[in-house]
Amino acid sequence: MNDKPSPPRTGPPARRDFRLLLSGAVAAQAGSQVTLVALPLVAVVELDATPFQVGLLTAAETAAFLLVGLPAGAWLDRMRKLPVLVRADVLRCLAVGSIPAAAALDVLGLLQLYLVALVTGVATVFFDVAHQSFLPVLLPRERLVAGNGAIETVRSSAQIAGPGLGGGLVQLLGAPLAIVADAAGYLLSAALLARIRAEEAPPEPEPGRSLRADVAEGLRFVTRHPLLRVIAATTALSNLFGAVLMAVQTVFWVRVLELSPAAIGILLSVTAVGGLAGALCAGRLAARVGQARLIRLAPLVTAPFALLWPLADGAAGAVLFAVGGVAVLFGAVVYNVAQVSFRQGLCPPRLLGRMNATMRFLVWGTLPLGALLGGAVADAAGPRAALWLCAAGFLVMPVPLLLSPLRGLRDLPPAPVDRAPDDGPADDAADADPLDIRTP
Repeated sequence: MNDKPSPPRTGPPARRDFRLLLSGAVAAQAGSQVTLVALPLVAVVELDATPFQVGLLTAAETAAFLLVGLPAGAWLDRMRKLPVLVRADVLRCLAVGSIPAAAALDVLGLLQLYLVALVTGVATVFFDVAHQSFLPVLLPRERLVAGNGAIETVRSSAQIAGPGLGGGLVQLLGAPLAIVADAAGYLLSAALLARIRAEEAPPEPEPGRSLRADVAEGLRFVTRHPLLRVIAATTALSNLFGAVLMAVQTVFWVRVLELSPAAIGILLSVTAVGGLAGALCAGRLAARVGQARLIRLAPLVTAPFALLWPLADGAAGAVLFAVGGVAVLFGAVVYNVAQVSFRQGLCPPRLLGRMNATMRFLVWGTLPLGALLGGAVADAAGPRAALWLCAAGFLVMPVPLLLSPLRGLRDLPPAPVDRAPDDGPADDAADADPLDIRTP
């Protein structure tokens, strides 16, 4: 298999392609943020779903990471990434577009919402793994932190504008029709990505390699790496309890705080300011305090603000919820920029898809479990009890980082030199200890 693809380009063509990648992220994120408001409101308001049914909907959106998360990486390492990105956007456009069509025909039900969530979830698995694996094709290693920071900046900007727009559209058109904006966003993203002209060499076939062996190699690379293991454990805990929040927050806002759709959109937009601030600050913070320190300090400092969510009540409830969300999201984005850039720079090119898919399987596979847990707790004890569970989980989440080799590092070690294909078996990269983790 070709371990040494063409180096990332520089100059105006590379900048043009990266701008198209960013613009596609803006289009897709803006639309999906509308659905972030509209889809649970369809279930809660239009279809009178119970808290557990809303949790099941959230679980369906993320179940794909458990179902196809591992083989997706092995498949993607055998193909070019850009066509996968375009096809995934088209599939998501068709899936979410079926919701307003069904609503117009008065045949929309919870079963369709679950099916749409599953289909878009599968497409998102392939899109996200391909997206993280495609960025190093466009940018050299030393520009990955800046590139990921730029992507998080436009994503966070969309998260600020999208929910406010979504809340207004839901108030004006109703929740099902507002989802048209999401379908349009995915379609625009596909059109922009299709214009990228970067030369992405197709991976060379490796005779005799099975899908099972490729998946196992990606798993070994991640689970035997002393820093990737702890990053996976921390992110998995964060996503587990973040899914608890996602499963119950709309029910809490509508039935406890009695917020309107427009107010919910504004609340989500205000919360997203924390993500934008984190994306803008991540690169400077990494340079000032060190990338390794930033990975462990970001959740440690910001996670306690999750306690504001279950404390939210009365007239000031939305304000408390927003303050907690701003702080926690700031820390999450800073942490993600630092650790994703580290992963991309560390991994040999031939393993990028499998490494990213393995990480996604481990850290996003907890999302459906958290959603079901949140829905069950909210059904049994109320949404506020589920928010207390979420806050307690966020307090525990930084512990793996504090007990890991990261605690003695300021900066992350340099990436190892990738071995040439004829230096030994492909599994050597996964079997060896990939990094010397001694303090520089």
